[in-house]
Amino acid sequence: EASTIENRHAGVVHFHSLKTVKRKDGSTIVMNRNGELVIADENGRERERYNVIYGAKLNVKEGQKVEIGTQLAEWDPFATPIVAEVAGVIRFSDIIEGVTMNEQLDEVTGLSRKSIIESRDAEAQPRISIEDDKGNAKNLPNSETPARYNLPVGANITVNDGDSIEAGEVIARIPRETTKTKDITGGLPRVAELFEARKPKEHAVISEIEGVVSFGKDTKGKRKVVVTPEIEGKLRTDLAKEYLIAKGKHINVHAGDRVKAGDPLMDGAANPHDILKVLGEKELARYMVDEVQEVYRLQGVKINDKHIETIVRQMLRRVRVQEVGDTNFLVDEQVEKQMFDDENARVTAAGGKPAVGEPLLLGITKASLSTESFISASSFQETTKVLTEAAISGRVDYLRGLKENVIMGRLIPAGTGLTAYKHLDIEESRAHRIGTRGGGGPSGSPPLSFPARYRDSVCLIHSRLREALSVSVGRRE
Repeated sequence: EASTIENRHAGVVHFHSLKTVKRKDGSTIVMNRNGELVIADENGRERERYNVIYGAKLNVKEGQKVEIGTQLAEWDPFATPIVAEVAGVIRFSDIIEGVTMNEQLDEVTGLSRKSIIESRDAEAQPRISIEDDKGNAKNLPNSETPARYNLPVGANITVNDGDSIEAGEVIARIPRETTKTKDITGGLPRVAELFEARKPKEHAVISEIEGVVSFGKDTKGKRKVVVTPEIEGKLRTDLAKEYLIAKGKHINVHAGDRVKAGDPLMDGAANPHDILKVLGEKELARYMVDEVQEVYRLQGVKINDKHIETIVRQMLRRVRVQEVGDTNFLVDEQVEKQMFDDENARVTAAGGKPAVGEPLLLGITKASLSTESFISASSFQETTKVLTEAAISGRVDYLRGLKENVIMGRLIPAGTGLTAYKHLDIEESRAHRIGTRGGGGPSGSPPLSFPARYRDSVCLIHSRLREALSVSVGRRE
């Protein structure tokens, strides 16, 4: 995994939404998760933009000129740090050995290591607070919120109770998952998980709106994160969204942080259904392509994005109807996108109100079984069930796809099997006449009537046939 950021163009560095803290040694540490580094050229035009992760060390300053390949930032690829934002004295709360914390000897370093463990006490909330010399709680910079850091299960504490620390020091580390799949057989389950659109077991909660983070009162062993939108410079509490996160999970945001729609509020894998709901189809498609490609890149396998995009398009082929308008649909009915668009076009043309729907993400198995063609669906899985339901409901298969036409022994609707060429029937004797006398319609146009949109294609085919046949006739003579 990458642990540095290097620029590809020379230019001037600009910080965008970056919150930082300066250590005693002069180094600068990033303290938020939605900050960005921008490289601009001499005319002020943006050339590159990079997201900078929390806890990264910045190697450049605002306004600094950099050459190509400069290391802009670096971080620990194996652990996410929890960094103190103010100087003071460490105080442990609810960190009890054998109950919420386990101290053991590290075999590698030979040093004692304190790790947070899952506690049976739902009310126990291991955390580290920072106080001044008199025992008073210190606040975060430019805030009235106390400097308090909740520790998730698995966090390794790097300080002791009563230690004096400086701003920017690491007080705990959360190990990252480093068990990356090293072979394709181990990576294929991840591909299957993506294409079957399964929800990850412990997926991250993402913000549905853009706004400012605050914390509400904890309830039932869960922490309440509130995101309040800011409209025209005012916080609209009536439009705020609340999210409940288990206390054992690491929350990525702090009070006062500004988040965008789709930003994760906690650690965990992304849920593709949430991405579709919050960010839409394009962002979901980008996420799916990137995740699948990552598995194959580990093996040096190159796959063109279009193949994955084709599968994703089939997974997004259905829509759930939310408002029926003047259409013939029912609320919560799942219909094909093509059918949905056609019906809306018909209703709109008649002056009616179109239906409103939301895109659905179906796994490839479910997408195959819910296809418009029951012949295609029955050849895949659950043959008896699919055919029985089709017979009971009196469904009609119009044989529009490839699979159903192959099953029925017909030409597939592709290549020379397209509708445009169905009436093109050239016999040997007629072909001879075309080759010798240049027959056909006027100016070499097709002898049969074709729709206007197909005429150019068919004219081209006729001219090619004339050339080929004139050559073959010449050889025979």
